[in-house]
Amino acid sequence: MSIEARLLELGITIPQATKPVAAYVPAVRTGNLIFVSGQLPMVAGELKFKGILGRDVDVAEGYEAARICAINCLAAIKTIEPDLNRIKRIVKVTGFVNSVPESGDQPKVVNGASELLQSVFGDRGIHARAAIGMSGLPLNAAVEVEMIVEVE
Repeated sequence: MSIEARLLELGITIPQATKPVAAYVPAVRTGNLIFVSGQLPMVAGELKFKGILGRDVDVAEGYEAARICAINCLAAIKTIEPDLNRIKRIVKVTGFVNSVPESGDQPKVVNGASELLQSVFGDRGIHARAAIGMSGLPLNAAVEVEMIVEVE
């Protein structure tokens, strides 16, 4: 099954890539790797989840924010490689979670990105990962996700 067909089956629409909020590009390719800049949980140009995990945002909301970030990462990839079937492997995902210092729920939140990628890409979506608690993120976003993918 093609990735586009799988996305359709899962009810996922890949939007246009979000415009950068500073001096960077959404993604860069070098050799057979694409490095995706950190993506926020933007939907239709609006930041969907703001605030701090454990104060303003709960784990379920953070999970959904990470899921949206992963979808936006795929949109960034499509600016360089329009055919997602050419992705050989999701190599690494890094999730940054705006959270209270005592929170240990960052991995549960970043599962929103990881589980989405695995459901879309199957074995090719299994990846290395870091889930990091932060004291703040751009635009007061609840979550930011970046990734590295290998392409054909």
